[in-house]
Amino acid sequence: MEIREEIKKSIEDALKKIKVKKYPEILLERPKEREHGDFSTNIAFSLTKELKKPPQEIAKRLVKRLEVCPKIIEKVEEAKGFINFFLTEELLFENLIQILKREKNYGRSEIGKGERIQIEMVSVNPTGPLHVGHGRGAAFADTLANILEVMGYQVEREYYINDIGTQMENLGKSLRVRYLELLGEKVQFPEHGYQGEYLIEMARRLKDREGDKHRKEKIEFFIQYASSDIIEGIRKDLKDFGIRIDTWKRESDFHKEGKVKEVLKNLKKKGYLYEREGALWFRSSQFGDEKDRVIKKKDGSLTYLASDIAYHEDKFKRNFDHLIDIWGADHHGYVERIRAAVSALGYSKETLDIILYQLVKLSRSGKPVAMSTRRGEFVTLREVMDEIGKDTSRFFFCMRASNSQLDFDLELAKKESPENPVYYVEYAHARISSIFKKAKEKKTPKDPDKSGPTGQVKRKKIQEIDLKLLHTPEEKSILRLLLLFPDVVASCARSYQVHSIPNYLMELASEFHSFYNKHRVLSEEENLIQARLALVEGVRIVLYNGLKLLGIEAPEKM
Repeated sequence: MEIREEIKKSIEDALKKIKVKKYPEILLERPKEREHGDFSTNIAFSLTKELKKPPQEIAKRLVKRLEVCPKIIEKVEEAKGFINFFLTEELLFENLIQILKREKNYGRSEIGKGERIQIEMVSVNPTGPLHVGHGRGAAFADTLANILEVMGYQVEREYYINDIGTQMENLGKSLRVRYLELLGEKVQFPEHGYQGEYLIEMARRLKDREGDKHRKEKIEFFIQYASSDIIEGIRKDLKDFGIRIDTWKRESDFHKEGKVKEVLKNLKKKGYLYEREGALWFRSSQFGDEKDRVIKKKDGSLTYLASDIAYHEDKFKRNFDHLIDIWGADHHGYVERIRAAVSALGYSKETLDIILYQLVKLSRSGKPVAMSTRRGEFVTLREVMDEIGKDTSRFFFCMRASNSQLDFDLELAKKESPENPVYYVEYAHARISSIFKKAKEKKTPKDPDKSGPTGQVKRKKIQEIDLKLLHTPEEKSILRLLLLFPDVVASCARSYQVHSIPNYLMELASEFHSFYNKHRVLSEEENLIQARLALVEGVRIVLYNGLKLLGIEAPEKM
């Protein structure tokens, strides 16, 4: 159940009853003070200008007309213009029962209704290994795909390889120079060549395997060798990082198959291309871009925009209902021209979302990490994975909204203490696993017969457990948080953001540790034991499901 949506629907119905037709988005916040309820809305403040009444009066009118399910909402009250909602105990207990019954399926929904979504993810040019910034984009995209899948969408994850153009020529020239240098030749390094240590290592591997047999090879050989070697490395890094790619597409194929020529021919027929100063231009300003863009240069070479238009048309022809492109923030200038291209192709701009993710600022104990000691110019994803592990890296990469810069402290990420959010969450799951191990050793009454998400937890006749024994403030806080998990996941799916998941898990882990430090789960009273085991099992199920969305293992011991 998405409790927020239930409450919002009640508010919308009440607004209609007082003849309010236009109103802003209804925001439901969780009050900091418990006495202000479980949810609160400030909608009355947004209506003062239209209704020409103070927010307190508007809020009171709405409260009178609110129709809420008594099994969900215990009471609704106006407080200084805010409308506060209090959930019933019955709802909290029923939700816990649903968690125990649904287990891995708790938090899932069918709001996607089978809609086909294609996510273009990572798509790093094959000119060098993945760096830490690419790692953030990959973790974000993969987590978003996981979330959309559990919400009932059909998701395809795709990597687009830009394997032609000037960048590839510079890559081939750079490898050739490094190779010839190893053979003892004195050659000038290309002006726009790639300086990275990885190319020297690549040249060394080529020399060790093939000797000097490629001394007189043309540049095409080195382009092909370098791009293949780099793509192979990218594939391995992504696999080790837990990133699933369903489809790999090459830019060069769109040219070989004539798709680029075809799409340009069609755009020209529509009158969207024109010649000026010896170049071919796309009328992107006609579709909202700030200016028109060059498609073909004076020298006859095509820009990347030409193949990108063909690529996006290819996506639509594969019958996806919606496209999501996930790019680094340095591509911000490219957004409107792609949106314009989509419109020119005859598709709605609403069918394409482009999400930009910001840079990662690496530090070590608060001090900036300027560069890689091994690579010379950037910190690779592989280095970060080797140092702190896949799971920790993914958690940190997803902790902030994609449009916010991410500060990533490597030393903090390695700490085994509450300061480290990943450790704090994983330790909560491991601690609960330990509780059930002890319960089994003590042969706790009413032992298991139904497996939980990790294969350890079992429970018999859930409905017979007296959940009303869960009445302490800590227990109630946990019950309220557990109720929110489906809302959090659904909200991430709607907003195409993922940071709410790790932040929710940190809050849930904090509430659990607080409870554990104040109360014994395995007490001397059998009924209380069963109630608290049900509670912590609910916590473990939600931690497990949340971590799985992030592509992270839920450890049973640490």
